[in-house]
Amino acid sequence: MPELKVTAAEMVTAARARIPEIETADGIALLDDPDTVIVDIRDIRERQKQGYIPGSVHAPRGMIEFWVDPASPYHKPVFAEQKRFVFHCASGWRSALTVATLQDMGFDAAHLKDGFSDWVKQGGPVDKDT
Repeated sequence: MPELKVTAAEMVTAARARIPEIETADGIALLDDPDTVIVDIRDIRERQKQGYIPGSVHAPRGMIEFWVDPASPYHKPVFAEQKRFVFHCASGWRSALTVATLQDMGFDAAHLKDGFSDWVKQGGPVDKDT
């Protein structure tokens, strides 16, 4: 296998150096803020198995650039709202890369630094579909 020019961990470190990161306790405090949208980019199977942050919007990582872009045929109106967007994944790696990409597109967003796993660990509310 050829040697990579940059590792995934290096990409995450570079992304985190240039994006806003939200600590878990601060994210929990934002849960009832009507001007904040929490966006879950985890795979649907992760949401089904582990639960999700109440009121969060599910936007699979593979579609997020298209859902955010108003010129895309896949655009979702929630991303046109004048709100604060906080993205999350399980541990903060995927969401860091996602938010860095969205910042490159001109879309203002932050991410939950330590992800859903820390949200659960710190007692943040979790919903599960039955």
